[in-house]
Amino acid sequence: MSVISLLLNLLWIVFGGLWMAFGWVIAAAVMAITIIGLPYTLLPFGYKAVPRDEYFGREDIGTGPLGVIGNIVWLLLAGWWLALGHLVTAILLAVTIVGIPFAWAHLKLAGLALWPIGKTIVPV
Repeated sequence: MSVISLLLNLLWIVFGGLWMAFGWVIAAAVMAITIIGLPYTLLPFGYKAVPRDEYFGREDIGTGPLGVIGNIVWLLLAGWWLALGHLVTAILLAVTIVGIPFAWAHLKLAGLALWPIGKTIVPV
């Protein structure tokens, strides 16, 4: 991880990352019970979420019809409120110039919060 990514990740934790990671941990605990999966969100800088079938060049159980069903269940049970939390945090951070990069990261994570199954996290 580069020094800039490390610095941005530390600032991210201070400016909403830790709070939202806590939300993801709660959602993860609930979703682990239903075997939906455990999400990723604590260190967003230097990484991005990409579709697994595009990254690996082949489909798997999470990129097919079962992944769509899992994403619908996820969206209804946890995804919408995680996305809402990221959206509200992004709006609050976007008010300041310093907060704009963090607001943008929250918006990207809001999209991931809505439909995470079938994605993988890769270094940029």
